[in-house]
Amino acid sequence: MPKPVFILGISCYYHDSAAVLLKDGIVIFAAQEERYTRKKHDENFPKSAIAAALQCAGITAQDLSAVVFYEKPLLKFFDRIITCVIAVWPRGFWTFHRAMHEWLNKKLWIPQLIRKELKYTGPLFFTRHHEAHAASAYYPSGFPDATIVTVDGVGEWATTTIGYGKGTDITLRQEIRYPHSLGLLYSALTYYLGFKVNSAEYKVMGLAPYGEPKHMKQMRELIDLKEDGSFALNRKYFTYEYGQTMTGKAFERLFGQPTRTQESPLTQFHKDTARSLQELTNEVMLKIVRHAKQVCPSDRLCLAGGVALNCVANGLILRSRIFKEIFIQPAAGDAGGALGAALYVWHRHFKGTRSPKMEHVFLGTEYGDSEISALLRRKGLPFEKLDDGQLIERTATLLEGENVIGWFQGRMEFGPRALGNRSIIADARNAENWKKVNLKIKFRESFRPFAPTVLVERVSEYFTLDRESPYMLLVADTQPEKRLEIPAVTHVDGSARIQTISRTQNARYYDLIDAFAKRTGCPVIINTSFNVRGEPIVESPEDAVNCFLNTHMDYLVLGNHILSKLSMPAALLKEREEYLRKFELD
Repeated sequence: MPKPVFILGISCYYHDSAAVLLKDGIVIFAAQEERYTRKKHDENFPKSAIAAALQCAGITAQDLSAVVFYEKPLLKFFDRIITCVIAVWPRGFWTFHRAMHEWLNKKLWIPQLIRKELKYTGPLFFTRHHEAHAASAYYPSGFPDATIVTVDGVGEWATTTIGYGKGTDITLRQEIRYPHSLGLLYSALTYYLGFKVNSAEYKVMGLAPYGEPKHMKQMRELIDLKEDGSFALNRKYFTYEYGQTMTGKAFERLFGQPTRTQESPLTQFHKDTARSLQELTNEVMLKIVRHAKQVCPSDRLCLAGGVALNCVANGLILRSRIFKEIFIQPAAGDAGGALGAALYVWHRHFKGTRSPKMEHVFLGTEYGDSEISALLRRKGLPFEKLDDGQLIERTATLLEGENVIGWFQGRMEFGPRALGNRSIIADARNAENWKKVNLKIKFRESFRPFAPTVLVERVSEYFTLDRESPYMLLVADTQPEKRLEIPAVTHVDGSARIQTISRTQNARYYDLIDAFAKRTGCPVIINTSFNVRGEPIVESPEDAVNCFLNTHMDYLVLGNHILSKLSMPAALLKEREEYLRKFELD
């Protein structure tokens, strides 16, 4: 029997570092480092995620056939960064100073670091950043051929690429280069609106429906957009090439308002600006994909890169009917680069057979009931343990009404979304649950919408969507006659960011919603990530217990164990009240 080919993909040193392990071209483990370190968007070398991957496979680093990094550091530093710093000198001094510190201390030594951290002496590969993005979308799509579009902030030079995949081959044919970047434009506006760059772009997307596109004139001043989707940014309005911020005084003069500071009140101006940005993003993405189909004809589209997480634009592309089928990489940002890098080397270097379609993203760590029981007993926490059928029925009953439940099951999801194994769930029919979960559980801004999970066979009954959306990456309208029924997941503009669920994807989560539907007639629940503001999604049972104890969550379901807040020791609840004070929002 031939020896298995294990390929480890790594992404790190920008944001959302991750590790992915393939066995003979099949993904057997994938996780972001942040889940283990508890540092949100952790960019550091993913030593914890790598250790978990190797443990999952029961191997050591010496059993690896190859290790792959998701971009080419030398090309990025010597070709792009140094060239661009010189081009804007002396204004680029601070960028040069910061870059030299980061690169000379760690980023230029990635090969040596990988070998040292892993004690690994085998083959080491590097892909281009956008090759990794393209591979992460095309190879797991299951499509025999596809048009491929990748859009993000920046890789080595590319910020947008158009390519074509057929069989096991991928070719990138056109690109837009730094400093012209839709991702950086979106991040610049994120910064201007007072949100954290590379972290809170999705907040801007959620804010947009509260506004009107009143600032399109200013938006068009920022970008010269052609009909073929190519564009150039008006560089006088941006400072990211040479400064320590994304925008400056020229940007403020254009919009007539100063940059908002974080946590200061949001006004209608900010909402209208967010809406205008979303309209511009929609327009740019539509032009890009329409042109991409002409350059690389196919009825199928694959999307990746951080901008592919903009589910509003994705929904618009779907409704445009430019393509018959669309696959969006669930971990579309830099974390997914680790997946794409590994898949690229499997298909191109090892000449492996085509990897199978990605059917789900439950690819992280898993904890058994014996581990959970031991933890709860060690902490002295009262719980009830039920068999599978009892657990589903009890949880479905508890979901009715105002209870908010932490739901921790099986293997952790890969990517930015909780999809039913590390989720906070509640009744979508109760409008008050929207405010309760936002302010008392997640401690986050009240404008933020929640996603629904819906049984896949009933999605069209509740939403204007005619296909599955398993990764929460498509926005569609809630059917008008259903909006009053599920107000907690219907956004202010009547839309919803939808997750469909089938039993083959996640049997326990499906059975729970099915049981809830049989009790209530409604096959839709709230699903939001199991974390509080500023923290990553929980990874372990201990993370889940801490989140449960330190919030106003009502119940926690850990595997087959149910914990009730009403049964918790009084001393723990007193500690919780002290903890909660730091999260109080106006």
